[in-house]
Amino acid sequence: MSAAVHAEHPVHPEHPTVVKLRIKRAEDVQLKIADAITAFAGSMPFVYVHIVLFAVWMLFAEKSPWPTLTLVVSLEAIFLSTFVMIGQNRAAAFQQAKANHDFNEQELELKTNTQLTREIHLLTTELHRRVIEGR
Repeated sequence: MSAAVHAEHPVHPEHPTVVKLRIKRAEDVQLKIADAITAFAGSMPFVYVHIVLFAVWMLFAEKSPWPTLTLVVSLEAIFLSTFVMIGQNRAAAFQQAKANHDFNEQELELKTNTQLTREIHLLTTELHRRVIEGR
């Protein structure tokens, strides 16, 4: 099978809630910015940049006990924890939307299966009646 066919028909189709979320995020500039910051803050390059910046600051920019560095790091921690909470809130909202969608789909499936079972029962009863009476 060619790559074009795989691109059109993914092996693992995405959940409709995931698709809606992706579209919403693509349309909202603030979400794009928050996603970019969160992605960078949760990466090893973020760690490496901070190691270099803190080392340079401590060695060359400020004498001990680094009061300005302490202030900067504290403020950064406040903002990063805010981004973590934003991410957790979005993840919780996504999980709730997915759970609601799944519940609705399962309820529809249950109703469909119940109706099919009733129809099969009626057909089986009618078939049985005709076979018994047909003798």
